[in-house]
Amino acid sequence: MNKFKKFVITAFGFALSSTICFAAINGNVEKNGISGDYNQVIDSKTQTPISQADVSLPSKGYKTQTDDMGRFSLGAKIDAPTIMSVEKEGYKPFSLTIDGQSSGKPLVIGIEKTNPHDIIIDKDLYHIGDDNYSERSANASDFRIKAIGPFYTKNFNIKKMPPDGEMYLIIGSVIGIDTKMARDMGQSRVTTSFAAPPQIYFNGNMIAELNLNGDNQQIKIPRSLIRIGQNQLTIKAGKNLFQTAYVDYDDIEIMNLFIESKSKIAAE
Repeated sequence: MNKFKKFVITAFGFALSSTICFAAINGNVEKNGISGDYNQVIDSKTQTPISQADVSLPSKGYKTQTDDMGRFSLGAKIDAPTIMSVEKEGYKPFSLTIDGQSSGKPLVIGIEKTNPHDIIIDKDLYHIGDDNYSERSANASDFRIKAIGPFYTKNFNIKKMPPDGEMYLIIGSVIGIDTKMARDMGQSRVTTSFAAPPQIYFNGNMIAELNLNGDNQQIKIPRSLIRIGQNQLTIKAGKNLFQTAYVDYDDIEIMNLFIESKSKIAAE
């Protein structure tokens, strides 16, 4: 992941490269400028500072809050790509993968208010896999929590669908993917093998695969799969395609899963 171009700012929704269904997602981060000499959280629409926002580095157990001007500091050593989370009541959860280079520069982070159809599925950090990975694996040096197993699954309710829009699954951040594409892009240093991409299932139907590590990746959810009432999201770790003696799962970490509704005009 050390090839990501994120020396700075990102605002919610900027860190994606494609919106798809039944296809591969290529995640990256676009830079948006540098402002001032301190880190700051602002409202992406009004550009006003947001105070008392929770900023954390979950894998390092570090937490802080923004001050009255939305400013914050990161009091933790960051020497490898690390997921940073920003939370504020009334706003969509936000996460960004930072490294030593990007964390050494001022960050201005824009977060967006929720709308009535947004559904927060999970804001926690999860490690999916078998805890068996190479030191050259993407982000291996940043893994700090134990694996929950080869898949993540969560049930959640949808009360109603937007009448004139589409619904998208947002994956705030994902690290650790060792696919061939991730290796070719310099995100993984494993040279002797690569893994199948993690698969995303909605109500038992595969809707996407993840080929690259990245932030704020969006997946369009087919309306035909959405139920009024209980729904289920499952993320399955990929498998090492060069290991035949036993099943070797590709270890990844994910954070901030939620569903966002968009009007068809905005989505286009």
